[in-house]
Amino acid sequence: MNANSSARKATTLIKAEFNPRLKTYLHATTIFVLAVTIVGIILIPFWLVFGRAYVNRYFNGLFCELTTRALHFKKGVWVRTEKTVPLDKIQDLTFKEGPLLRYFGVSYLKIETAGGQSAQGLSDMTLYGIIGAREFREAVLDQRDVTTDKGTSDTGSGSSPSTQSDAVLKTLQTINETLSRIENKI
Repeated sequence: MNANSSARKATTLIKAEFNPRLKTYLHATTIFVLAVTIVGIILIPFWLVFGRAYVNRYFNGLFCELTTRALHFKKGVWVRTEKTVPLDKIQDLTFKEGPLLRYFGVSYLKIETAGGQSAQGLSDMTLYGIIGAREFREAVLDQRDVTTDKGTSDTGSGSSPSTQSDAVLKTLQTINETLSRIENKI
């Protein structure tokens, strides 16, 4: 490994911790959802027997860390989900804390990325139960700004912005001329 690749290696800045009350919130909301559905009413006894173990495994499998370059997240019991979102792709982090979430002492962060919404309008990632979610949100946004500022200030070739603009303009003119020639042949 050379000096450049080791300099690019991401360093962990913050490892998020999850609120243990998230387990109670998940257990209670699942019971509520089961209670309001006809089929779910039949499943409530099974959830009461096996639900705590499932929620504990889910909670113990939660992982989230902020590095110098990305946000990493893992969750799931049977179906494991691992996501890495580069900081420069994060558009917004929405902090939500409704009455039910506040009652359980839980909040969530919804992470939205450029072009990352599905057809159903679902966001890329939702992080429930992070302790100090507001502070974690600010840390992610601050690191995103640091990352994107580096990306725009580093030119990579040592040339000035006006020289780069001239090069881009020349390339666009060449493309325009090529397209004109193609159009004339059609």
